[in-house]
Order: sequence, then C-alpha cells, then structure tokens
Amino acid sequence: MAEAGKQNTEPEFDRYSASYGDLLADPMRSQFASDPLYFHRRKVELIAAMLRGKGRDSGSMKWLDVGCGQGDLLRLGRGLFAEAAGCDPASTMLPEGSDIAVRVQPSAEELPFADGSMDFVTAVCVFHHVHGAARMALASEIKRVLAPGGYFCLIEHNPWNPVTRGIVKRCPVDMDAELLTAPEARGLFSSVGMSPVETRYFLFVPEKLKSLHFAESWLAGLPLGGQYALLCR
Repeated sequence: MAEAGKQNTEPEFDRYSASYGDLLADPMRSQFASDPLYFHRRKVELIAAMLRGKGRDSGSMKWLDVGCGQGDLLRLGRGLFAEAAGCDPASTMLPEGSDIAVRVQPSAEELPFADGSMDFVTAVCVFHHVHGAARMALASEIKRVLAPGGYFCLIEHNPWNPVTRGIVKRCPVDMDAELLTAPEARGLFSSVGMSPVETRYFLFVPEKLKSLHFAESWLAGLPLGGQYALLCR
C-alpha cells in the first residue's frame, strides 16, 4: 500500500511541495501500483460504497476533504457530490489557480468552515501527522463542521500491516508519523461525541491483479490491509 500523509501539525509540508511526488517514491509502493493515482481511485470507490451502504445519496451532499494537499482525491471524487471543497495548513501544497475550491487552514487543528456546513468530511492519511492534544482538537473541529446526520470518513495507514510500516518508515515526509490503529481511531472519535459505524480494511490486492479486486469486499474485516477506512456519524 502506502500513500504518504498530506498534513502536518506545522506547515512543514510547504518545504515538500516542489518535490512531493519524488519523495513518495518507494520500490514496494511502486510494485503494488505503478499509477500514482491508483490509491486515490481505490479510496473514492470505497467512500462511494460506504455511503451507498448507509443509504446516502452523495449527489446531494457537500464534501470537505481535510488536509487535501494537492487535491488529487478531490478531483477524482468531486463528481459524486453536489459540492466539494478542501483545506490544508500547507499553503504551497494547495494547487494555484485551482479548479477546485480550496482554503488554507489557520493551523493543523482548525478548519476554515462554518458550523454544520458539510454533509460529509474526509481526512485521508492526515491524523498520523497530528500529535498529542491536537488530535482531539482536530477531531472536535471535524464534528463542528458536520451538519446533523452528516458522516465523517477517516482513512489511515494500517500499522498492523508490516509492508505499510516499512514504507512509512522510509518515507521522508512521514518522518514524524505516529500511526494509529483502527481501534485507537474509533476511541478518538468516540471521545468527541461521534459514533463509529463501520470499519473496512482495504488495499489487499495490487493494481496488476484488478480481476481480484472483488475479493477486497470479502477481506474488509481482516485487519491486514494496507490501509483502513473508519466511517463515523
């Protein structure tokens, strides 16, 4: 699996913006998927499937991607939603003259959006760059911007997967990473008053074995996938 995270508790990612793609390069990551957008596509597919499973029509929802970085996930997924926006504390990571709506976060734990303004929020490979009390502060901010009945999806590296741990350990932009397990993530969001409703592990099957991707739905409960998705409301 592993895709490097996009956000830091300090705007350190401003230094990585010019060479971000090169810094993510890893032989094991490349063996799993040669297309850099493969990991984003898998996430969009998973997000869509989870929302459908809860009976939600994403076409009527406003989506916010927290720690959106260069906006790849937003570009791939925005067509599924009524509106899509992103934010990141690293201003130089955000695309200039963007075709997507993006804002700079005042800090890693503050979101520049109004209370209850979003129906769906994602944070993809963000929380392993947020440390200490800032984790709970950011979780509380996510809850603040969610509309009543809204959903939040956390996607994170799975520390129980040894390949993922190895890739993260070698990645320059993950030098500060503190990976959190799915149970730890459920505890974090429960502590700010959100209700975890589903956890799915994914990235079991490499890109070249596309014909076997259907098997990932059978393996979703096995805590060995390269990453996991936690859906809360």
